[in-house]
Amino acid sequence: MTQIDKSKPVMVTGANGYVASWLVKQLLEDGLTVHAAVRSPENDKKVGHLKKAATNAKGTLKFFKGDLLTKGAYKEAMQGCELVYHTASPFTSDVKDPQKELIEPAVQGTQNVLETAGEVPSVKRVVVTSSCAAIYTDAIDCQSAPGGVLTEEIWNTTASLTYQPYSYSKTLAEKKAWDIHKNQSQWDLVTINPCFVLGPALNPHSNSESMNILKMLGGGEMKMGAPKLGFGIVDVRDVATAHYKAGFTPTANGRYITAGHNSDFLEMGTVLLPKYGDKFPLPKRALPKWLLMIVGPMTNKLFTRQFIRNNVNIPWNGDNSKIKNELGMSFRPLKETMEDAFQVLIDEGILKAR
Repeated sequence: MTQIDKSKPVMVTGANGYVASWLVKQLLEDGLTVHAAVRSPENDKKVGHLKKAATNAKGTLKFFKGDLLTKGAYKEAMQGCELVYHTASPFTSDVKDPQKELIEPAVQGTQNVLETAGEVPSVKRVVVTSSCAAIYTDAIDCQSAPGGVLTEEIWNTTASLTYQPYSYSKTLAEKKAWDIHKNQSQWDLVTINPCFVLGPALNPHSNSESMNILKMLGGGEMKMGAPKLGFGIVDVRDVATAHYKAGFTPTANGRYITAGHNSDFLEMGTVLLPKYGDKFPLPKRALPKWLLMIVGPMTNKLFTRQFIRNNVNIPWNGDNSKIKNELGMSFRPLKETMEDAFQVLIDEGILKAR
């Protein structure tokens, strides 16, 4: 049981990120003081949306410079905080050197933040943003899970430096977090493990993978059809709420799969059809797996034959009962998530109707 005093500041690493921005907004609206650690506090393109969120909120926003690979970089921002959110971690599938671009920032960053927490006596709880990628690599992994369903008990054993290195980085980083936690008794650890996060971005011009996929759906790259690529989907606002609840629910413990829907690429496109189908070249049908096996590797580095074999036409199945029962979470409908996200890109002129 860890009771967090809301009159004390709360620290968020990577505070201007896709999920973290909504978390910071929620904390500010609840009247908390947020110590926002970001790489470039002076860059308004990167933090302007947070300043905007703070203008009408009851809470106070303070920026601190923080870098994942600099030892002790978060110590100043952590002073006086009982609760620390570590959300900063690279999320990209386009990397030349996975060890340098994914593994090191994810693992060393986690080590840096958690070891610093042990040096700041006020810290009582750390909430780490992990991922369902630390539980599985491909949709086919669901089939080997007990009962065909992924739960918090399962760890990813199929990702590597050469295959799905992003998933490998999240697995190693979360394992590092639990190792560090085990060797101390000052603070407790909770991890939030979201599946694929979608929904409106507070900073729509950020180059997140989620935004890139929405651009592909609305920009015509999938007008001939979308792969039935199985994965879980969750709304970015729900992920922020899950973090909030993980921080302030005294009994929160362990890992939490944060998934709203067992879904696929095609469904993401078809739920948009009623509202946007006449103005945007959205996919209406599934691309056959045999065709993807031929053209996939030529069109997208991620779409190797192994990836297509292990994910296309294979349903994803995750169990979100723990977070519903223990943290009282409920999840938005997929249609609302997709429409809200799509509309932001239209309003910002990023997607244009034909």
